[in-house]
Amino acid sequence: MSRIAVTIDGESYEIDVRQDPADSATFLAIVNGEEIQVYVPKPDEPAALDWIVVGNRPYELTFERDLRWVTSYLGRHHLDVRDLDAAATRAVSMDGRVKAPIPGLVTRVLVQEGDEVTIGEPLLVLEAMKMENEIAAPRSGKVARLDAYEGRSVMLDELLAEIE
Repeated sequence: MSRIAVTIDGESYEIDVRQDPADSATFLAIVNGEEIQVYVPKPDEPAALDWIVVGNRPYELTFERDLRWVTSYLGRHHLDVRDLDAAATRAVSMDGRVKAPIPGLVTRVLVQEGDEVTIGEPLLVLEAMKMENEIAAPRSGKVARLDAYEGRSVMLDELLAEIE
């Protein structure tokens, strides 16, 4: 389950989202305590998101690249999205494992197995909700294992790489 905070034109919502294990395009969203089923036609292709079905009602949407505005049949609306789970403090693994801090899509891989990296060096880019997140090396060393590749969808805490 992922927790996000969404503010649309100044009105805030706290949303818990869980993907249906039987159908990767169907999600259960709990918005301020109310359960709503959401269908996203291509959940593995965030750039292709232009319509969704909320409840049984379709909505055509256009998101600006930086996720600051969304346009629907009701007009253009200011949007602010925050990942509440990513804001939570997590213990840093000093064993060199690099795990996905959020669920998303790997859009770029900047290193290869065998590369030497320094602490803080970007390893890959993970896109979530049309926002790009650079994933950095937790320590200096050699990339011993790389499980990330462009186009791969990853879940929260899924292993992406190991630095030894």
